[in-house]
Amino acid sequence: MCGIVGYIGKRDVAPLLLEGLQRLEYRGYDSAGVVITSPKASGLKMVKAKGRVRDLEAKVPARFKGTTGIAHTRWATHGAPSDVNAHPHLDAEGKVAVVHNGIIDNASDLRRKLEADGVEFLSETDTEVLVHLIARSQATKLEDKVRETLRLIEGTYGIAVLHADFPDRIVVARNGSPVVLGIGEKEMFVASDIAALVAHTRQIVTLDDGEMATLKADDFRTYTTEGTRTTAEPTTVEWEAASYDMGGHDTYMHKEIHEQADAVDRVLRGRIDDRFSTVHLGGLNLDAREARRIRRVKILGCGTSYHAGMIGAQMIEELARIPADAEPASEFRYRNAVVDPDTLYIAVSQSGETYDVLAAVQELKRKGARVLGVVNVVGSAIAREADGGIYVHAGPEVCVVSTKCFTNTTVAFALLALHLGRTRDLSVRDGKRIIEGLRKLPAQIAEIMEHEEDVKKLALQFAEARSMLFIGRVRGYPVAREASLKLKEVSYIHAEAYPASELKHGPLALIEPALPTVAIVPDDDLLEKNRAAMEEIKARSGKILAVAHQHQEKADETIVVPKNEDELDPILMGIPLQLLAYHTALALGRDIDKPRNLAKSVTVE
Repeated sequence: MCGIVGYIGKRDVAPLLLEGLQRLEYRGYDSAGVVITSPKASGLKMVKAKGRVRDLEAKVPARFKGTTGIAHTRWATHGAPSDVNAHPHLDAEGKVAVVHNGIIDNASDLRRKLEADGVEFLSETDTEVLVHLIARSQATKLEDKVRETLRLIEGTYGIAVLHADFPDRIVVARNGSPVVLGIGEKEMFVASDIAALVAHTRQIVTLDDGEMATLKADDFRTYTTEGTRTTAEPTTVEWEAASYDMGGHDTYMHKEIHEQADAVDRVLRGRIDDRFSTVHLGGLNLDAREARRIRRVKILGCGTSYHAGMIGAQMIEELARIPADAEPASEFRYRNAVVDPDTLYIAVSQSGETYDVLAAVQELKRKGARVLGVVNVVGSAIAREADGGIYVHAGPEVCVVSTKCFTNTTVAFALLALHLGRTRDLSVRDGKRIIEGLRKLPAQIAEIMEHEEDVKKLALQFAEARSMLFIGRVRGYPVAREASLKLKEVSYIHAEAYPASELKHGPLALIEPALPTVAIVPDDDLLEKNRAAMEEIKARSGKILAVAHQHQEKADETIVVPKNEDELDPILMGIPLQLLAYHTALALGRDIDKPRNLAKSVTVE
């Protein structure tokens, strides 16, 4: 959940590192730091600062020159945000510098042993133990010093190491936290995310867990933590640097909400098979006979990905008639679940690196399960671990709160549900019906965007609320959950989602004029049931905002969304509520792209 960037070459390194940190700031933004050197330098030079990358940039002196360096932007796990706790960390002699993403589980034990040997710690971080262990190693090569240290470590890490005695190289390693190499022309880059690299190179190598690399200006090599050489062929990333720009919008969240029509068009492109009223999903690695043997589908994700999985499970049950459910990966991996050979497991992650999801995938693979990945990043850890999967092609998502990737993930699940359904008993007629609905989605999303000003006016009414209730029934319930999450993530207003059918079993006690309710009311076979729930709220003087396909008399306000097929309606109904969350947060003056206490890509436990 932090950002790493490094460079070795001939260019002035500080501006490159600061630019890279700016692109990675969505992964952590409570403190930042940079350390540099060069073959002609007498040692390491470092600057660190609590706060944003701009605060670090203001502290960097004019004569801060070098050709090699590593930098970090932090999301605190061990120790409060401060100049001292910021990365990089140095040893007592100022020879070794380390930046680290992840959590060292045995840091306390290692710290006690080092302190008993006379080592004085300056920070509260777990990372500092790495610095002192590397500095105290008697090995003669930097690679061996790092390797010896990693043998003592329990936990997750993505690290980059500089040593004043070895100014011609950067040594990096990965275990559970992403590390990506960027291959340039007589220069090399390293980062925790390709966002920091694409402005300079699109040739990348992604390290696997248990893998290390040595970067020199004109070469790189990869090897295991045991020292065995590995083969790493660079791949070309499809995203360009311009994909990470704001494109004339005031925030990345606003830009990414408005990109959804184009993003959905991308996830559909080339996948629809009109001849057989189905879709092509070649990356599944799942033939028709194997698909017909599936008896259950279990979808695992965290946060927004979990909510997309809930929608996906409903679509799979409806279209393929396979029992399906979704569960938080963070819970699944700890409850010693029964792994059934006839169950298809699907791991969902925008980054493809979410630690709880990755750990669940690894446990499932250990037990012989078939696992598919639904991810946005080609070559990510989950994509490599899974037996097959679907790329959602949402493009880079920089805002911490996910919008377009959520929508594209739900569309990807619609494609999977259609594929499984047509492999089994879904008729040609229903297949055509769903395909027609999928093709309508981009234009319908664009239509929703045309009414942004209306949603903005509604947001001003809700900005003063201290709490809000979101309700939905069956297809509408996952939409309510995701909408409530978006509101609290970005506006800090407490929000709670409940099945509309459960109101009378407790939540009605909360209803009063000061507690607004957002009701998801699709025009399907449960329309009258949802209207009855709104009746219950109005009878208790509750204020209601309905999201529906037609004006709702029992609601104080209604956001009308275009009607699609019943199974696909949830994809559209959440989009105006993204705008509601955005404009509510804007009215409250929140830091929309970087909400407090959160960061993108949760790669720690």
